[in-house]
Amino acid sequence: MKNRVVVTGMGAITPIGNDVESFWNSLKEKKVGIGQITCFDTTDYKVKLAAEVKEFDPKQYMDVKTSRRMERFSQFAVAAAKEALEDSGISMEREDPFRVGVCVGSGIGSLQSMEREHKKLLEKGPGRVNPLLVPMMISNMAAGNVAIQFGLKGKCFNVVTACATGTHSIGEAFRSIQYGEADVMVAGGTEASITPLGVAGFTALTALSTSQNPFRASIPFDKERNGFVMGEGSGIVVLESLEHAQARGARIYAELAGYGATCDAYHITSPAEDGSGAAKAMEMAMKDGCVKPEDIEYINAHGTSTHHNDLFETKAIKAAFGDHAYKVHINSTKSMVGHLLGAAGGVEFITCVKTIKHGFVHATAGLEIVDEECDLDYTKGEGTAADIRYALTNSLGFGGHNASLLVKKYES
Repeated sequence: MKNRVVVTGMGAITPIGNDVESFWNSLKEKKVGIGQITCFDTTDYKVKLAAEVKEFDPKQYMDVKTSRRMERFSQFAVAAAKEALEDSGISMEREDPFRVGVCVGSGIGSLQSMEREHKKLLEKGPGRVNPLLVPMMISNMAAGNVAIQFGLKGKCFNVVTACATGTHSIGEAFRSIQYGEADVMVAGGTEASITPLGVAGFTALTALSTSQNPFRASIPFDKERNGFVMGEGSGIVVLESLEHAQARGARIYAELAGYGATCDAYHITSPAEDGSGAAKAMEMAMKDGCVKPEDIEYINAHGTSTHHNDLFETKAIKAAFGDHAYKVHINSTKSMVGHLLGAAGGVEFITCVKTIKHGFVHATAGLEIVDEECDLDYTKGEGTAADIRYALTNSLGFGGHNASLLVKKYES
């Protein structure tokens, strides 16, 4: 018998709010967190917009010395994990620390440290490179820093699957609890890659929107979409076995009931054109959770605002759901926060939990012009009240990675 897994805590650092409630309220209000890039000079760049985290002060979450030994992506993860753990009500003094684990991923790690120290290397020589470069740069240090900060001694690992990182991380943490490797897992994703190299690289790939209108830049499923908007932030959740959560009298937000993961094995950046890989991930998540396609009422789409992604994800949903695809509420959180890359899945999983809890599907902001090939219900215009029992969240990553999570309204 596999353990049932529930969500008992959530934490978020996003371009539209630095805690879960602020983030959720902003989603309901269709607040767009996209604006001019402020962290470097974009004079020579075609891309001028990003979705930056605002007014983030790491000293609110950790001491000054600790914050200086972390790059921005790790700081975001620790901040979101702090909120999630406090929200869960877990007291580590009462827990076996070797039964509390971490799976927090980052798609890239720290581009800031790579750029900064490479400049030193070229200008001042190898002897001037920061001795902490490697432990500040590598992507697993988000998970490591979360574990160190909160004394979590169970299995600690990270998943790196580009834009599917956050969803895979939560899915693998789910499996760890299902099969008894941990009682509690702190899981999600984090990213901070709005840097000269990051923006230049994605621009060269023609993946980013060149729009200079913040409200017409990240427009998933819109006919005029022309690329994604880079975002940053972190979404972290506390997962527990149902037995453990009940034993300590925890408040339960929702149940994580299924997980599916596949690979397109098709192209390094483009999803499979028929959507077959993403469709199979959704089918696997539903099978894992013992539900039928007709049971799903809401899908938080990957919905990046690139032409190929939105079209092929639409095909995937149709392949997985048949005629029921036209009856499902679908939206894209990226329409307001941009694409948080490795953090996207964590933040969007939190959106699913809040959607179920509050019975409200937020709008896909900026969606105005209908694309005839993207003809499902993407929650155009305003959000809608809906009693959601089952939801899916999708993530698709460069390399062909697909991941889907099935979130269920908690029933004892």
